[in-house]
Amino acid sequence: MLAAILLLVTGTAVGYLIPTLRAPGDDSIDAGFARDMSVHHAQAVEMGMFAYRLGTTDDIRNLGYDIAASQQWQIGQMQTWLVEWHLSPTSSNRAMSWMPSGMNTLQPDGRMPGMASADDLKRLKSATGKDFDTLWCQLMLRHHLGGIHMAEIAAKDASSQEVRDAAEKMRVAQSYDISQLTEKLKDLGAQPLSS
Repeated sequence: MLAAILLLVTGTAVGYLIPTLRAPGDDSIDAGFARDMSVHHAQAVEMGMFAYRLGTTDDIRNLGYDIAASQQWQIGQMQTWLVEWHLSPTSSNRAMSWMPSGMNTLQPDGRMPGMASADDLKRLKSATGKDFDTLWCQLMLRHHLGGIHMAEIAAKDASSQEVRDAAEKMRVAQSYDISQLTEKLKDLGAQPLSS
């Protein structure tokens, strides 16, 4: 009986430790991607909800809602990974440091590629009508173009199959959004913002 109890306890401990031992480390591509993409997505969620409330057409409102809902769900997924890996949701590492030459892609003020500035968001919140629709499409397009390469790197180089699969799904979804946003800008008679 004692042997059976010891075997059960040992088996349970080993079963708990093996996934932990295989979990990505604090400086891994997986952890860096989960942390940085969560931050990047959080701004997309905020901007998506602006479009849902302030957009002048059903197309803009629906696209904004879809981006906000899908990226909020993905934030939850990425934060769950960090909990499961027993890692902090934040790091003292600089943004993009998990990517080869990633820190070279940061904007001069330290923002990740594509992220809107505080002034950009202020202009967006105060815009109305067609001006809002145009600026929102421009900012969201730049945002997606800036972040999609993070998903490409994680889809290729993350150690966890779950992270690679999720990153590839993000890449595909954002590529679709990019095509939608590009079409909407054409309909509005506007051009994308310069990088």
